[in-house]
Amino acid sequence: MHLKRQEVPKKWPIKRKGSVYVVRPSSNLRNGMPLMIVLRDLLNIAQNRREVKRALHVKDIFINGRFPKDEKQAVLLFDVVTVKPMNKSYIVNLSKNGKFEMSQIKDSESHKKVAKVVNKKTLRGKRLQINLSDGNNFISDKKECKINDSAVVNFKDKKIEKYLPLKEKSPVIIFDGKHAGERGIVTKIVEEHKVAELDVDGKKVSVLIKQIMVVE
Repeated sequence: MHLKRQEVPKKWPIKRKGSVYVVRPSSNLRNGMPLMIVLRDLLNIAQNRREVKRALHVKDIFINGRFPKDEKQAVLLFDVVTVKPMNKSYIVNLSKNGKFEMSQIKDSESHKKVAKVVNKKTLRGKRLQINLSDGNNFISDKKECKINDSAVVNFKDKKIEKYLPLKEKSPVIIFDGKHAGERGIVTKIVEEHKVAELDVDGKKVSVLIKQIMVVE
């Protein structure tokens, strides 16, 4: 099923005029965009769906070290897209105006990403399962990890390297809402109202905790 161009999320950096329909991501419409859009509109390394499918067929494209299922697979914030023939890797970022953008990264940075801890539960044997915003789950022995912290995931070694706690003085990115794309430092956390106060370039901004992610 396709998506009308006029109905695409504001984060997608595509022209509002053009073909009536665009490809719909297979999941996470609100916080992701389809690989087709990334390769054609952001990286400009494919002109149409046929070229994208060909690249996938010969396994020239990786998302977080894995072969994507198809051109509809959702690419999320901080996902790493590697283009094998070019030997280049790009990370999904948010621009200051809240649009997705691709930033080239070093090879040494291409095996890890940051994701938000959205849930955790205790399993048998007192093992802790950490559920992340990108849909991945990990077993961890770090009991101090909390919901709304971030995790630095090494997808090459398939493990969490470290946690980034949400606390005062933590650097964060606002990934949703009217301030999406802005980055700041946490100055205060109001747990009862689920709100964080940030210093964004000297400006005081209050946002919902669910709209921010701790970054390195």
